Amino acid sequence: MLKKLAIVLAAFIALPFIVALFVKTDYSVERSVVIDKSLPQVFSYVRLLKNQDNFSKWAQMDPAMEKTYRGIDGTPGFVSAWSSENPDVGVGEQEIIAIEEGKRIDYELRFISPFESVSPAYMTTEALGSSQTKVAWGFSGHMDYPMNLLFLFMDFETIIGNDLQIGLDNLKVVVEK
Repeated sequence: MLKKLAIVLAAFIALPFIVALFVKTDYSVERSVVIDKSLPQVFSYVRLLKNQDNFSKWAQMDPAMEKTYRGIDGTPGFVSAWSSENPDVGVGEQEIIAIEEGKRIDYELRFISPFESVSPAYMTTEALGSSQTKVAWGFSGHMDYPMNLLFLFMDFETIIGNDLQIGLDNLKVVVEK
């Protein structure tokens, strides 16, 4: 009887680790909005990382978070760092990696606490006419095995996508003022 109980217990413990072998480890999400302003106006605003404080949901989650900046905003190498006691915000930094003038800004997000990870993100702009611009904001992430089991219980694409959309909707309001 004890041997059967040990086998059942071992199988019960091993099952999640076996399932995790078949669960994805990467995800990506993108959302977009159309802003009633010209591409040069929109791009000149979104290229400045400090401006994310005015529209990003994450930047507004803790008004008391400490922020520091290094470099020249709107240029590759500029870093915006944050530190918050709020575990939903944590500690990390975002760096502008590359800028394709009028088209795309690539970022690297480095989360330090409450968990460590490095994730790429980007914003793109596309003229839809002389006074309309489509802005897309994208983010990619990775969860190592066996933490990737969380994908079975949480829809990261929807959660992060909703936060991106809130930020883009805020961006539309701010830029169209």
